[in-house]
Amino acid sequence: MNIEKDILYFDLPKMEKKEAIKLAGKKLLEHGLIEPEYIDSMLEKEKTDQTYIGNKVAIPHGTLKGKKYVNKSGVVILHFRESIDYSGNDVNLIIGIAGLDGDHLEILSEIAVKLSSEEKVKRLINAGSPEEFIGIFKTE
Repeated sequence: MNIEKDILYFDLPKMEKKEAIKLAGKKLLEHGLIEPEYIDSMLEKEKTDQTYIGNKVAIPHGTLKGKKYVNKSGVVILHFRESIDYSGNDVNLIIGIAGLDGDHLEILSEIAVKLSSEEKVKRLINAGSPEEFIGIFKTE
């Protein structure tokens, strides 16, 4: 997964979980990846499934029905220096996902591998700039 500065929203102020999911959806929309209805689908998904994957990372995405509102695959990354409460879990990185067809699972798998190291996630959270964050993210 290639991330660039335009999909990274760095050092955001602390907010409620629902606000953060809506923000991720809004940013996916701004990048032309989704239709507005997909944001509702992301919120609906949270009611039935946990999108917290551990290690201070959450990956909100839409329901199966919501896939029809995905224009193209991609992600946005929300970075919070101060943890937000994500259903009782501390979260500092939210990766909003829009995936077409099989891309969805591929994106999830890549995120899981990239962010499996607790040390790497700590370095990402503590990065001093978007450029530093991207540099850390791109390393294996």
